[in-house]
Amino acid sequence: MWNRMSLKMRAKQAFRRNYWSAVAVALVMSIITTIFYASGSNGARGRHSFYGGGYFSESSLIYATVIAAAGVLGVGMVVFDVFVGNVLIAGGCRFFVLNQTEPVTAGTLAYGFKSGNYGNIVLIMFLRDLFTALWSLLFIVPGIIKHYEYLMVPYIIAENPGMPREEAFLISNKMMMGQKWEAFVLDLSFIGWGILTVMTGGIVGVFYAEPYRQATFAELYSFNRAMAYQNGYIR
Repeated sequence: MWNRMSLKMRAKQAFRRNYWSAVAVALVMSIITTIFYASGSNGARGRHSFYGGGYFSESSLIYATVIAAAGVLGVGMVVFDVFVGNVLIAGGCRFFVLNQTEPVTAGTLAYGFKSGNYGNIVLIMFLRDLFTALWSLLFIVPGIIKHYEYLMVPYIIAENPGMPREEAFLISNKMMMGQKWEAFVLDLSFIGWGILTVMTGGIVGVFYAEPYRQATFAELYSFNRAMAYQNGYIR
């Protein structure tokens, strides 16, 4: 079983060897994640009547225009996330996995667009987000559990972009079996870095904390991949 200290030690060594590329890739991944969460908060907050008192209010027209614009922006952000952002996330995962053992450039971010399996990557990443969101609608805890169950999916398709979606989700499930709590605690261990990021206006996050975190979870995937080969459920 892995432990946090060994993962983090190897992660530091890996991203420091290729520091500026790691910073650039992690920054793009962070921006995409921010866009994804922002897109979920757009749209109308409730039902309102724009007719009242026998006349159409000018302020209501302005309000309706703002709501419509926010809705269009939200839809645009979702479309961007599905067809561009998620593909870049997979490319970022590929970068941090390859960066453990060989020189690699930030251009690896675009791997999904050039892999010949763009559609499959889009579909699998979309389903990952959809399934997690649907479980989150039930209660928060099931959504968190599914998040960690699907945690390895972007790494799996980053290395195997043509893999069928059923196989990608099954392998991720097996990899994370008995590890969800530990992965959650691993996430929590970066809270201090998050606080420093806020206090420095994002500087610590951009130039250290985020590439460090991405490299650490790539190390977790590499450990799980080795165990999967050893246990025989991937070939």
